[in-house]
Amino acid sequence: MAPIAITPPVEGTETLSHLTEQGIAHAVQKSAPSQLKSASMTDNITSTPPSEPQSKVEPAIEATIAELDASKIQCTYTTAPRTVPEVGSAEMASQKVCSDHMIQAQWNSEQGWAAPTLQPYGPISLAPTASCLHYATECFEGMKLYRGYDGKLRLFRPNLNCNRMLMSTNRIALPAFPPKELLKLIVKLCATDGAKWLPKDRPGQFLYIRPTMIASDPALGVERPKEAMLFVILCCFAPMGNMNGGIKLLASQDDMCRAWPGGFGYAKVGANYGPSLVAQGEARKQGYHQILWLFGEDCTITEAGASNFFVVWRTKEGKLQLVTADLNEKIVLDGVTRRSILELARAKLTSTHGDLEAVEIVERKFNIFEIVEAAKEGRLVEAFAAGTAWFVAPISQIHFRGSDIEVPMVKGEIGAYAEVFRGWLQGIMWGSDGMESHEWGHVVDEA
Repeated sequence: MAPIAITPPVEGTETLSHLTEQGIAHAVQKSAPSQLKSASMTDNITSTPPSEPQSKVEPAIEATIAELDASKIQCTYTTAPRTVPEVGSAEMASQKVCSDHMIQAQWNSEQGWAAPTLQPYGPISLAPTASCLHYATECFEGMKLYRGYDGKLRLFRPNLNCNRMLMSTNRIALPAFPPKELLKLIVKLCATDGAKWLPKDRPGQFLYIRPTMIASDPALGVERPKEAMLFVILCCFAPMGNMNGGIKLLASQDDMCRAWPGGFGYAKVGANYGPSLVAQGEARKQGYHQILWLFGEDCTITEAGASNFFVVWRTKEGKLQLVTADLNEKIVLDGVTRRSILELARAKLTSTHGDLEAVEIVERKFNIFEIVEAAKEGRLVEAFAAGTAWFVAPISQIHFRGSDIEVPMVKGEIGAYAEVFRGWLQGIMWGSDGMESHEWGHVVDEA
């Protein structure tokens, strides 16, 4: 069945355009009313005022069910510790090995959130009729716990991930929660398992953090779930690759669409990823690393795989620009790495920085034909993808409708701007290069 778009609001008229916003506000009022006044539930992952009118649903009464409360956590520690894989081993690269413990919290519509638990890592129990198995009522976040070169454990801007997860849960009818309580639970798990799984003699390593919420309601009806489960795990990943030499992208074709206005491309929900795997697999068989997702007849650029896409080019007038898709149509993810790159660029690159020329930072809708034209006219400077998984990955080639767009990399295997962004972010994440005390690095006190 084709998606039904939410009609954009028309000024001065009454429409049904805010059904989703209204539904979210009512759901938040029932599950976490403390969040109604703090921020718009459908806005971006900071408290920037929304660009569209928002529902004005105020809580009529105080909460009658329990909200998520990290202070009530109940801890049961493992009696069968797991073995930490060796760096570079196939076991570590399998992305299947998790740390000793996990966080779990149960919710139902009558009592609200039960006391969360820290418990031994292991399987979860679900009814075959569970909502998440049938209706994609599942969302998650992707984060990393870093072992810094200064010996400390760090998270990178974790408050943004927790805020975004709240937005994602709201979009798919899962219960709301105070993001700061989720952050406390994540920190508790990291503090418990971090010292063993990221020992101090392995600086520069990380664990992947996967906070997840699923609808566990066993009712098979197509309706808002009445039961849900939140869990957080730490997973071993292979060391972060720099993707030097560049990644090759295959532009999506007319029969492919990752996200659409009025849909859920801006939320980190499982339904965004499963449908992309067929095209991704075919792209890899043809020698490409990922899909460059385009949208509409004008081939608007959205994302590179599951990462945000950036391009540096010169306008026809000679102005140097750093361009990425805007968030207005809600068809790209408000990535934490994306947001950080834009903030760093505005702070450091609007004037000359060392050997780097100042750039104009532009967030707007743009399409593949503009890149084709810039490449033909010698105005294309570089391009890169940015996200938690790929980090900052230079792009060397884009294949579009039978032709290859060769993307320059002035540093040999990376562009100059991608290189400087990568360096700044690594300094914050790993506690190096004078970035040990940067406000974006959230230090975790080890248990």
